[in-house]
Amino acid sequence: MNVSFQLYSARNFTPWADVLSTLAKHGYKKVEGFGGNYEDVTAFKAMLDANGLSMESGHFSIDALENDFDGVLATAREFGMARIYCPHLVAEERPADAIGWAAFAARLELVGEKVRAAGFDFGWHNHDFEFSALPDGSLPMQLILDKAPSISWEADIAWIVRGGSDPLDWIARYGSRITSAHVKDIAAPGECVDEDGWADVGHGVMAWKAIYAALQEAGVKLYVMEHDNPSDNDRFARRSIESFRAL
Repeated sequence: MNVSFQLYSARNFTPWADVLSTLAKHGYKKVEGFGGNYEDVTAFKAMLDANGLSMESGHFSIDALENDFDGVLATAREFGMARIYCPHLVAEERPADAIGWAAFAARLELVGEKVRAAGFDFGWHNHDFEFSALPDGSLPMQLILDKAPSISWEADIAWIVRGGSDPLDWIARYGSRITSAHVKDIAAPGECVDEDGWADVGHGVMAWKAIYAALQEAGVKLYVMEHDNPSDNDRFARRSIESFRAL
């Protein structure tokens, strides 16, 4: 299985050498990087190599992609990435209407053209805010996918649910655009409050068996385990890959 681990999940459990050793111990072969991993690429790559891990994909901010494109490419190439994803837009920069989101999508489309020309896949990674209706009733996620028709999508399934949408509907309509999926779980109401209501994969309320089947049918190749705020990274890493294997 093409299983990865979003290293943002373990940001509170450094040093990274210990984190990577834990992931290798539990059978992970791949990781997904984020900004906190790019400060010393050579040293971090050496740690990955020492643990038999590779970084197939990475998250890069829209600011870095637009204003330090050569730096992004250098980082991605040194790690040996195949996929580059833009992961977020801070609240103060989010458009308030459909026109604004269409313009943002156009920016992603331009970035995507450059990234693909350099030999990488490029896509958007969603949170929940893209599923909040705008004044005209449209959804930012719909606008991003429709107005940036050439980019792919790293679908964070649990954030779709938290945004009030049905992931199976989105997979049915846009599955061909999904090149990676974030696999995480939502705790039952009142549980895991200290973990912001997230749960280890397979230990929450998400219908992962049906969702995984739909993603497989859509041809999704990369599955990234993630938890936004685990209280125990060793536990999360172990239980999540065990649950995913059981699918």
